Amino acid sequence: MSVPMKQLDPYRWEIPKSYKAGMRVPGIIYADERLMEAIREDNCLEQVANGATFPGIVKASLAMPDIHYGYGLPIGGVVATDLREGIVSPGGTGYDINCGVRLLRTNLQREDVQGRMKDLVEGLYREIPSGVGSKGRVRLSPGDERHLLLEGARWVVKQGYGHPEDLEHMEEGGCLEAADPDAVSSKALERGRPQQGTLGSGNHFVEVQYIQEVFDEKCAEAFGLRLGQVTIMIHTGSRGFGHQVCTDFLVTMNQAMAKYDIHLPDRQLACAPLDSPEGRLYLGAMRAAANFAWANRQFITHWVEEVFLKSLRISPRELAAAVVYDVAHNIVKIEEHEMEGEKRKVAVHRKGATRAFPAGHPDVPQAYRAVGHPVLIPGDMGTNSYVLVGTPLAMAETFGSTCHGAGRVLSRHAAKRAARGRSIYRELEDQGIILRATGRDTVVEEMPEAYKDIHAVVDVVHQAGISRKVAKLRPIGVIKG
Repeated sequence: MSVPMKQLDPYRWEIPKSYKAGMRVPGIIYADERLMEAIREDNCLEQVANGATFPGIVKASLAMPDIHYGYGLPIGGVVATDLREGIVSPGGTGYDINCGVRLLRTNLQREDVQGRMKDLVEGLYREIPSGVGSKGRVRLSPGDERHLLLEGARWVVKQGYGHPEDLEHMEEGGCLEAADPDAVSSKALERGRPQQGTLGSGNHFVEVQYIQEVFDEKCAEAFGLRLGQVTIMIHTGSRGFGHQVCTDFLVTMNQAMAKYDIHLPDRQLACAPLDSPEGRLYLGAMRAAANFAWANRQFITHWVEEVFLKSLRISPRELAAAVVYDVAHNIVKIEEHEMEGEKRKVAVHRKGATRAFPAGHPDVPQAYRAVGHPVLIPGDMGTNSYVLVGTPLAMAETFGSTCHGAGRVLSRHAAKRAARGRSIYRELEDQGIILRATGRDTVVEEMPEAYKDIHAVVDVVHQAGISRKVAKLRPIGVIKG
């Protein structure tokens, strides 16, 4: 049975509450007709409808144009639940807690690195541990680990990795308060300890880029971005630590469902009331995993800067590397939003979705308060990435949320089949992109055709008004796990 859809306008579609017993709110999907064709072939629309059955859900079960099938909620899903009556769900947050993106700007122009990209990429690959099971250069004592989980990127900066001003340009200042390391299992701690400061595998990367096009000069200037400028994008998360936190609490939440008499159409949506012992423990552990991820990206940022200085033989002043922003994709945040003329605190689950807060919002860093914070949308290897900015309409419609990337259209197995007889390395090099990866499997699984057209995805959120295009970035060098 196909999920019934009503097209509200060129970029919004509705799944009515009447579709499925137990739906408390409608489903709203942001997509154009071409993207909707691919979305309909995936079972993700059923997951949007299932998400609408969460106790305490408010407004709608939302999906961004990069939506695809995930565990529990679809990747690209956004739900918010009331603090008094609502729940929290690990499957509504994702396994890779605070998988996110950081963008660095430099004082270099594209011509400054042309002809030197192979050395740069080799240096990055050598200095930044990557790949499945990779072990980091960081050695943490139990005390260090606890401080890192409580303080995130703040603790890393205190240890001399990076600069205090880095923290001013991160979501939450690189640290979610009220993290609870005691809520984390010994297995999660063991998995995470050797992986701090590592890139991981799959769609995670460090990418050297340049700004190919600027759409909004005012915002670009506020973000310190200009045409032809060299930037570096870092995409990684909480590695095995976050994965284990999610795994552990799915077991806990499945037991809690019976305890609290919660009935949902999919066990993968396992949850517990926000104000329950299980809910509070999950939030504490999830925040610790989010801090692990911000710390991870901070270590990698420091090593990226070191590689640039050494490979290009330039001074820190000449490089002038600085964090533009750092955004989280898989996370639950307690936020205040206006609904029906009243401000209410809700638990916003963003799973494969990005915050998009507008000018004037108190959670926007002071440096960007006049325009809104940067929204970072990564491509993958051969495709462009984008910088967007949050809008007031996003606050009104999507709890200040937008897309987080392109979204897969080919499974990893299908991508391998499509890549038979091809050299993705050579194809990318012919486009002027130098790639270094730990193995061929990752390269073919993450080839550009495995993903939706990122230009189409970004155009939808731009045209729908839930975020606005600022700049388009072109890759010239990539390392992958």
